[in-house]
Amino acid sequence: MRTVVCTLIALCTACGGTSEPEPWTLVWEDAFDGPAGTAPDASRWTYDVGGDGWGNDQLEFNTDRTNNVDLDGNGFLRITAREEAFQDNAYTSGRIKTQGLFATTYGRIEARIRLPDGQGIWPAFWMLGSDISEVSWPACGEIDILELRGQQPNRVLGTVHGPGYAGGNSIGGEIVLDEPVTNEFHTYAIEWDPDHITWFFDDQLVHTVNPGDVPGTWVFDHDFFLILNVAVGGNFLGDPDDTTVFPAVMGVDYVRVYQRTTPLVATE
Repeated sequence: MRTVVCTLIALCTACGGTSEPEPWTLVWEDAFDGPAGTAPDASRWTYDVGGDGWGNDQLEFNTDRTNNVDLDGNGFLRITAREEAFQDNAYTSGRIKTQGLFATTYGRIEARIRLPDGQGIWPAFWMLGSDISEVSWPACGEIDILELRGQQPNRVLGTVHGPGYAGGNSIGGEIVLDEPVTNEFHTYAIEWDPDHITWFFDDQLVHTVNPGDVPGTWVFDHDFFLILNVAVGGNFLGDPDDTTVFPAVMGVDYVRVYQRTTPLVATE
């Protein structure tokens, strides 16, 4: 991955500072209200279920059970990775998505999340192009709003994948902090416009990717759906070891999607 590295202390000088607030209109959200132990709203979320490695040699079986994805009764979603034998896998977890229920082209997409850590724990908040079933990955495009290698809890990645820049050749940057992000909730967001995508951490601008930064086709001009998951192991970060603590829980306070009140247009 080609990265732009920014320390949080030096964001204003290294990455251009925080832009002035823009007018936004909220178009979709989930605040995860509901009784403890119940599944998230089925009108907003569905599940990816399976344990075939997900193209990354991941070790978990993602289920649609409330053991792995549920509400805590206090306005938070929990995605829980567990060390347990299930369907020939040694771990279980959850991967929920809005595919077929909600998608957006452009906008501000944000979530307030507390991330789990530990060797081999891989939480993420990301998006895939809604045309994935027609054109496959990576031609559909992928936007990773955040990814965390659990053994590096003070470094959060934000990247894009597309034709010619997928997998280990993805394009993006990372936040480097003095303290682990896993200590508390933080807000992770992108502002996605016709000719650029900008990442934010707690409303501080981190980095921007535009069409000139990618070595292939820019595939970020159509609908994408949202995904939240906690993966276990795989070729991106390695497998859990004796230091990894289970269960590993991602807590999500809310997910919100905004559209600009006055849309931007691509520049020539």
